[in-house]
Amino acid sequence: MRAHIITIGDEILIGQIVDTNSAFIAKELDKIGVEVYQISSISDNKQHILDSLESAEKTADLVILTGGLGPTKDDITKHTLCEYFDDTLVEDKAVLEHIENLFKHHVNRPILPANRSQALVPSKASVLKNTYGTAPGMWITSGDTVFISMPGVPFEMMAIMTEEIIPRIQREFNRPFIVHRTLQTYGVGESEIAAIIEDWENNLPPSIKLAYLPALGKVRLRLSTKGADKAILDKDLDDQIALLNLLIGDIIVGYDDGESIEHVVGDLLVKNEKTLAVAESCTGGRIAAAITAIPGVSSYFKGGMVTYATHSKVELLKIDQALIDKHSVVSGEVAEAMAEAVRNWYKADFAVSTTGNAGPSKGDSDAEVGTVFIGIATPTHVFSVKYNMGNHRERVVSKTVYKAFELLQKEILKN
Repeated sequence: MRAHIITIGDEILIGQIVDTNSAFIAKELDKIGVEVYQISSISDNKQHILDSLESAEKTADLVILTGGLGPTKDDITKHTLCEYFDDTLVEDKAVLEHIENLFKHHVNRPILPANRSQALVPSKASVLKNTYGTAPGMWITSGDTVFISMPGVPFEMMAIMTEEIIPRIQREFNRPFIVHRTLQTYGVGESEIAAIIEDWENNLPPSIKLAYLPALGKVRLRLSTKGADKAILDKDLDDQIALLNLLIGDIIVGYDDGESIEHVVGDLLVKNEKTLAVAESCTGGRIAAAITAIPGVSSYFKGGMVTYATHSKVELLKIDQALIDKHSVVSGEVAEAMAEAVRNWYKADFAVSTTGNAGPSKGDSDAEVGTVFIGIATPTHVFSVKYNMGNHRERVVSKTVYKAFELLQKEILKN
């Protein structure tokens, strides 16, 4: 079963908002074995919508639209659907009752005619309940194609998708299983990984597809397959992942898209009943922010300091000024002193520190832009690693954060 997702709105085309709706819809469809064939973003223009519907109907079994269902004059999706299907709008009493109830209990103003007009739907459509808003979703079957229209407000769309659309697709259509396995790797680039696994990749069965998904400091490898027997699909992927582990097991840190390096480090700390503290300079709190974005980190994260300026390192972390004068504030010696100081301050088992020049200027050090030192303090030793992260400020900071977690992961595994 093929799907074409169409998002409607000039605000998407001019970059005013990011289209997150398509990503959510695609993920939900993929989970139930619906292949997303195409994603399109189009303007709030009747002819553009009509042309897109006609094109999508030729290639897709399922056409899903979001946007253009509000109470204002620029929301034209319903009227355009009526034109496309030679239909008229009729009032749906259940939708009107829902709108009146929402205004009665949650909106402190009278219902306007424009709000009541949202109860008008094409006569050929079956209504999909919008629990959180006034614009209903609509399901229209035309020949062999199903057309679905939903409001563009993300939380309204998500509710309609999960509560109404996904269950109905599952009831009414036979679909294959689509199975993905995503491996997270850290510390080795895409081209180097490709060279290591070249023979394995060349011998993959035709039914299994491999995709490289690189990002700063990490590469995800996604294996995908589809078919009628999920047990066979799972076994085929397990067999291939076992072979991959023999080749690059030392850089695989987790599985599935949600398994970030900070999650991996956190899981290791919990498993080993260890704690962590951080002292950051050039990363400006980004390591601590990544850690605390995960629920439940208070069980292992003691705290951190952002000692951005040199005097903060001296006053808060008690780094010896003579050490800084001798080696520079951007140095392995200072990174190690920072890591050990913050570990002792918070009485943590492990600590990580960063000091460097992210650019564009050199700041308190003469070290070249892109020079970074990451310090690691463990229960038994302290060390630092020097990196040159390039000359793009955001890349320097982001790569430093990833490298810090990578070093932490390796040290926790050793202890």
